[in-house]
Amino acid sequence: KSAQENTFSREAAPGSSKQDSTSSKRDLQPEIIKLEKKMYSSRGSKDCQERNSCLCLENSVVQPLLTDLYQITMAYAYWKSGKTNDVATFDLFFRKNPFKGEFTIFCGLSDCLALLENFHYSESDITYLRSVLPPTVEEEFFSFLKTLKPDEVEVYALPEGSVCFPRIPLMRVSGPLIIVQLLETTFLTLVNYSSLVTTNAARFRIAAGSNTKLLEFGLRRAQGPDGGLSASKYSYIGGFDGTSNVLAGKLFKIPVKGTHAHAYVTSFSGLEDLHTRTLSRSRKDEKEEKKGEGEGEGEGDTEEQDFVELCTTWRSKLGEELNILASEAHNGELAAFISYALAFPNSFLALIDTYDVSRSGILNFCAVALALNDLGYKAIGVRIDSGDLAYLSRVVKETFVRVSEAFDLVWFAELMITASNDINEETILSLNEQGHKITCFGIGTHLVTCQRQPALGCVYKLVEVNGKPTIKLSQDVSKITMPGQKDAFRLYSSDGHALIDLLQLPSEEPPQVGKRVLCRHPFEESKRAYVIPHKVEPLYSLVWSKGTLCSDLPDLDQVRNNVESSLRSLRQDHKRSLNPTPYKVGVSDDLYHFIHDLWLENAPIGELS
Repeated sequence: KSAQENTFSREAAPGSSKQDSTSSKRDLQPEIIKLEKKMYSSRGSKDCQERNSCLCLENSVVQPLLTDLYQITMAYAYWKSGKTNDVATFDLFFRKNPFKGEFTIFCGLSDCLALLENFHYSESDITYLRSVLPPTVEEEFFSFLKTLKPDEVEVYALPEGSVCFPRIPLMRVSGPLIIVQLLETTFLTLVNYSSLVTTNAARFRIAAGSNTKLLEFGLRRAQGPDGGLSASKYSYIGGFDGTSNVLAGKLFKIPVKGTHAHAYVTSFSGLEDLHTRTLSRSRKDEKEEKKGEGEGEGEGDTEEQDFVELCTTWRSKLGEELNILASEAHNGELAAFISYALAFPNSFLALIDTYDVSRSGILNFCAVALALNDLGYKAIGVRIDSGDLAYLSRVVKETFVRVSEAFDLVWFAELMITASNDINEETILSLNEQGHKITCFGIGTHLVTCQRQPALGCVYKLVEVNGKPTIKLSQDVSKITMPGQKDAFRLYSSDGHALIDLLQLPSEEPPQVGKRVLCRHPFEESKRAYVIPHKVEPLYSLVWSKGTLCSDLPDLDQVRNNVESSLRSLRQDHKRSLNPTPYKVGVSDDLYHFIHDLWLENAPIGELS
């Protein structure tokens, strides 16, 4: 970007005529193409690669031009109408929880604040806007855009990673009308997908339980590389334990996990394909032996063992023990497992469903795992990617237990059983009912694409201009906005769980512990109740003011921990997958009347004849 702007500054010097500027734009097209190719090349300059690492590659396109054209055209119309000094407030919220559930996790705030920190229209941005806007747009408007900064913007928001609910603004954005309008599309794209994926991940975590590992395997199914990176990041925040996405691991410090594919297994046809046959004893194991014999702990040369022979011997022995015909087990699969174990003796985890789990895969895996054990290594476990996952996981578990008991290896019974294969939330719930023995799920498509509901539906609505509240009316009551600035509080019951979220006017006194509060449905007059809170939590804090962050941004693990603690504040019936209990969102009595008075004031009166 720096190189691009330097090119523009050289070509379009101050004081050049409009005709010269147009000519320069044409002359610059080859340079722009060259720069774009360099920006998208993985073999770009070292500076470019380092900058991408620091800025997080998936956000390298997050800039003021990542917006809808109508935001720019509205900005010009505002400017031409003399509204540069108008001050406005927008609420960012959603109307319905995703996935037929009763909660959502708010994420994307850090990305929005990073946008504000770097908000600036570059020379190349201005040049491009000149080329797409009508020629009647005045040059002074582009000069105005060049100087536009979010120094007078204020943002109040829920903590990132918080449980949130429909109609409660996630962010309240106030400041000069033009700039807060220009933020709309970018803020929405940053919050919508991140909150949706985090919520989806949290639902998978609830379904799987706290003792089962969850790995995100969705990069190849994601909506492009930026979607893949965002999915890895927010799946981890939502409760997943790791990702297969190597770049996400580098950029976000997420644990990276992976084994091998079926292609690796089928690339071997027999033991003759093995060009390496030996493996040395584990250094750790050798040290323990010497220590037990009273010898020193020096690390002398370790004798290489014929690992292939050791594996084939164990396969024959195990065939008799497990009543599996060793002669029927696939030799190419055994060769593949041996090869992989030779490469990764300390982290051997094999995909065992290439041919037949119960007649080949499990026998070959156990043979290699026991051979590794003889040399002081411990295998990690297996992965199953097809078939009846509940049944096969029980078969594998029973086999591990039998081997553990037969050879007095306690750890063998606890080997990991990973399952993949187009798993969704309903699959996990069904497997739970079937008594599966899976200890880790690898989840891809249904997690990162959110197939059950591919969009959250956040909106960004104007609620106040120059201190005057605004309201958007609709025949669909759910689409009527709640005008004016509002404060939000979460009221807790005596058992410590969240009971209701309450919106009220900033001028009202906050709810008090032990003091009765009237909570009303914003649009249905008869729905109201008194609440006596045992704890009151203010939901908003000032996160951006006077052109700077109000506090340090939390890291991924801090946001992840907030997701976990925030979910614990909800009753289990709000979080269940089937027919969850709706969580209540209400308004104060004063806000209720404020909304309805403004509604009547702005709604036209019909006439019958």
